[in-house]
Amino acid sequence: MPNFEKHPLHIKTPELHKSEEVGRAIVRQEERTGDKLSNDPTTKIETYISRLENIFLNPDTRVRQRNLELYRDKIYDTLIIKPENFPESYFELQKKVARERGQAVEEIPENVREQMMDIAIADQKASLDAWMDYLSSEDAVYPAWFKYYAWNNIIKLSQFDKERGEFKKRTKSTVAPFPDIYREPLAQIADLYEQIRQDNKNLSDEEVRRQFSQKFPSLYAELIQKSLATQIENKEEIKGEWVKYEQGDNSAAEQLFKSLENKGTGWCTAGQSTAQSQIKSGDFYVYYTNDASGNPTQPRLAIRMDGQDKIGEVRGILPHQNVEPIMQETLDEKLQSFGSEADRYRKKTSDMKQLTGIEIKIQEGKELTKVDLIFLYEINTSIDGFGYQKDPRIKELLNERNILADAETIYECDFNNPGKKELELIYGVGDKSTPPAFFETMKRLRQGRNIESDMLLIFECQPNQIIRSQQELQQAIKEKKEIKAYIGELFPNFFKVIPQHIEHIYTEFPEGKIKQKTIELGTGLKTKAEFVNAIEQQGSGVGDFAKDIMSKAEFVVSNKEAKEDLIILTVKDLGFPSGVTVKEIFERAKSLGLELCPPETGPQLRLQYPEQPIGEWCRIGMEPITDSDGGPHLFGVYRNDDRPWLITHYGGPDYRYVSDNLFAFVRASNS
Repeated sequence: MPNFEKHPLHIKTPELHKSEEVGRAIVRQEERTGDKLSNDPTTKIETYISRLENIFLNPDTRVRQRNLELYRDKIYDTLIIKPENFPESYFELQKKVARERGQAVEEIPENVREQMMDIAIADQKASLDAWMDYLSSEDAVYPAWFKYYAWNNIIKLSQFDKERGEFKKRTKSTVAPFPDIYREPLAQIADLYEQIRQDNKNLSDEEVRRQFSQKFPSLYAELIQKSLATQIENKEEIKGEWVKYEQGDNSAAEQLFKSLENKGTGWCTAGQSTAQSQIKSGDFYVYYTNDASGNPTQPRLAIRMDGQDKIGEVRGILPHQNVEPIMQETLDEKLQSFGSEADRYRKKTSDMKQLTGIEIKIQEGKELTKVDLIFLYEINTSIDGFGYQKDPRIKELLNERNILADAETIYECDFNNPGKKELELIYGVGDKSTPPAFFETMKRLRQGRNIESDMLLIFECQPNQIIRSQQELQQAIKEKKEIKAYIGELFPNFFKVIPQHIEHIYTEFPEGKIKQKTIELGTGLKTKAEFVNAIEQQGSGVGDFAKDIMSKAEFVVSNKEAKEDLIILTVKDLGFPSGVTVKEIFERAKSLGLELCPPETGPQLRLQYPEQPIGEWCRIGMEPITDSDGGPHLFGVYRNDDRPWLITHYGGPDYRYVSDNLFAFVRASNS
């Protein structure tokens, strides 16, 4: 039986207090205070957890963001599957899936295999990001030691198998993403452990000891199964009432917890200690619909306030806590009572109504318009909902579509008779980014095609107008031949040698396209406040660190209008397939005929790059600006499912970036 006087981490991981990382934390603490710490395991563990809390849960959001950015790529490098570890069985499975779809292939081409691996790696990164961002956020109101414990278990697991009710273990060759976040079961485990740690007198010893004795994966799986099995009673009923649980009221927290217990909402508030923590930070509103007896007992909507006036989050009971379409009107009416705070949710409300309209059209067998399809495929902007992740209806509706026909409607083209426009979409080389939903279809269309012939049509050129080496390029320039594209390795002074009008530059086709973008500097914006205001008026966000370095003297803005030709390329394009330090990245860029960007480039690129593809992170190659905490930072532009952002990245000379990280540099003048 477990000894409840011990720290839960000491019981669950008996050797933790003897580990190297705990030892380093002890040494650091003793050096800082000059006091010798007790040899007690609980003291050692709590010292270590305090150290992690200061790094990843620092109350200063700027420090927390910087630390996460510092460690993110290192975490990827440790936990994400390496290309050389992809099992052949993964590709065999893809061939089997293709055969079942009537797309039989004998062998998957190498470039397609690489694309498949890139997608799997991106999915793993996204699933890890979700855990990092959640556990370091204010929404995860668990004790720091429990966050460490949960993370240390999650990174060893693959996806949850709902049929078998268990998690598969991860190995270095696991291709699947990391587990999804199930907030209610996670909160229940945290609640169990925390109550055991503080006071177990009111708990059933038999059940407590049974659950506590289980390993995390087994207990998490058991509680997930229970949560998934719970059905909301009378789901078609929308009549009910809003209940307000007031900030700081402990009895309200108890009432809130009991009202959600065993209701299957999926909310982390279903844990008692979590409910208490959330009530401390602000009021909490829940909308309960009537049960079969006419009593408002079924929780369907939640609004958590952050302080007195700010809405912290809005949640429903669909997967990933999205709002049920049937409850949208009830939510909209309530949001209006929060005045200007409702403005932040207007796009989400509008998007959910439009998505519901499309869902109804499809159910009724009606044709979708081009406008509908552009929205559903998120061509111009993402579909924003109220949940932590995408509304699952998007994927469900897309799975029912004839993607090829939809693409022809959206882009007004004919893939049966492919011309330049169609081939640009098939190869993903056009000005518009290809929606992720198109990828498999376009990849299938690409198979069996003559790439060399297709390139001639895409680039509108003759074979001798595609240059593939330094020698060919120098000879073509010497003979004043017309050049339409360059496909090959970059060489010293490349961007000074190649004519600036050459639009198509690739290290390999079609994956290794090097982007070129011209932006304007000196547009009249001068101060941090002016840039932040302009960016936010566009609907984009500005990170705290970006705001910080814009307030420094090194953030200099051009006094006159000027064009800036940017070259955007990956670390791999620069010649580093295994990643490399910032110092080496900058040195290689300069050797290729590129220059570091002026500081103004970051915010100006954010303003002038609305078409940035979702999921793209582009770092600005620039002299780092030291922030208020003494850390060197580079600007970066990023676009997630929510909106575009101006952020920062660590710019220390010895900091390493991986092969697929993008950097922007200025093309040096040929004069």
